Amino acid sequence: MMEEDNTEEEMSAEELAMMKEWESMAEDEGDADEPDASVQADASAPNAVVEDDGRILDQNEIDNLLGFDDAMSQGSQSGIEALISSALVNYERLPMLDVVFDRLVRLMSISLRNLTSDNVEISLDHISSVRFGDYLNSIPLPAMLSIFKAEEWDDHGLMVIDSALIYSIVDVLLGGRRGTSAMRVEGRPYTVIEQKLIERMVNVILGDMSDSFGPLSPVTFRLERIETNPRFATITQSNNAGVLVRMRIDMGDRSGRVEIMLPYATLEPIRELLLQMFMGEKFGRDSIWETHLTRELYLADVQAQAVLGEVTIPLGDILNWEPGSTIMLNTRPEDSIELRVGERAMFMVKMGQLQGRIAINIEEYLEAKET
Repeated sequence: MMEEDNTEEEMSAEELAMMKEWESMAEDEGDADEPDASVQADASAPNAVVEDDGRILDQNEIDNLLGFDDAMSQGSQSGIEALISSALVNYERLPMLDVVFDRLVRLMSISLRNLTSDNVEISLDHISSVRFGDYLNSIPLPAMLSIFKAEEWDDHGLMVIDSALIYSIVDVLLGGRRGTSAMRVEGRPYTVIEQKLIERMVNVILGDMSDSFGPLSPVTFRLERIETNPRFATITQSNNAGVLVRMRIDMGDRSGRVEIMLPYATLEPIRELLLQMFMGEKFGRDSIWETHLTRELYLADVQAQAVLGEVTIPLGDILNWEPGSTIMLNTRPEDSIELRVGERAMFMVKMGQLQGRIAINIEEYLEAKET
C-alpha cells in the first residue's frame, strides 16, 4: 500500500509540472497576439508618428521634418515648408498698376473694336506676381510671344497671345462670318500672314499701354520681335519676379487670352509713382501752408549793404588805425556801386541824398553767377 501511495504522489507531481508548462506556453501565445500596452499608449498619443522599424517620432522631429521649427522660422527655411515657399514670390504692392491696367482695358475695348469692326469685350482677370522662369514654363503652346521694349525705361516686357485668340483675330480680320467659331489647325507653325495680322493687334495694344502709363510717366512701348518658342523669349533671369496681367478678349462666339509680363526691373524707374494710392498724389504737400509761407516771406526784413568801394590794405596799416584816420577809395560820386544782400550782389545803384538822408537809385539788376 505504501508503494502505491508513493507512485500516486510521483504521478501527481509530474502532472502538475506538465500543467504549469502548458499554462506558461498559453500565456506566451496570448502576449504575442496582444500588442504591448506601452506601445499602444505611445502610438495613440497625439503628434506621434510610428516608422516602419517601430521607432516613434516625437514632436520636435516632426517639426524639423516639416520645416516648422521655431528656430528655423527665425532663419532659413528647410523641409517641406522650404519646398512650398520656393514657388512663392514676396512682392511690393503697387496700387497704381490696378489703375493703369483698368485704363488699358477701356482703351483696348475701343481700339480693338475699330480694328476688327466687331463687338469686343475685354475683362481683366487678375494681376499677380510670379517668377519669370516659372511663368515661361507654364505658357500653353502653341502661342505667340511678343517681346517689346520700353524706350524711356530702357528695358523689355513680354506679351503672350494664346492660339484661340490668334485664330479668332485672323478669322475676323479676313472676313469670317459672325456666330461661327474660328477653325483651328493644330500641329503646324503659324504662317507669315497670321504673324503679320497678330503684329497689327500687338502694335495696337502697345499703343494703348503707352497711353495708359502716360499720366504717370511718358513711355513708348515698341515691338521688337515675335517668337513661338519660349526659349527665345527670355528677357530677364529665371529667378527674377515680375507682374503678370491676364486679360480675356471676347468677340461674340470667339474668345482668347492676352497675358502681359513686366519684370520688376522694367518698372523700377517709376516704382515711386506706382506706390501712390491714387493718380497725382503728392506726399507731404499742403497748399495752405505754402500760401502762408509765401506771404510771410514777402514780409520778412532783409538787410542790404551798399559797397562804396574795396581796397587792399596791409595788416600792419590796419593795426595803426586810430579814430579820425582817412581811407582813400577809388570811387567817384558819379560811379555806380553794388548793393548786396548777404554775400550776393543784387543791384547796381547810384548814391545821392534825399531829405537830408543818404539814398540810392537802383539802375541795374545783377543775375546770379553760377558757382
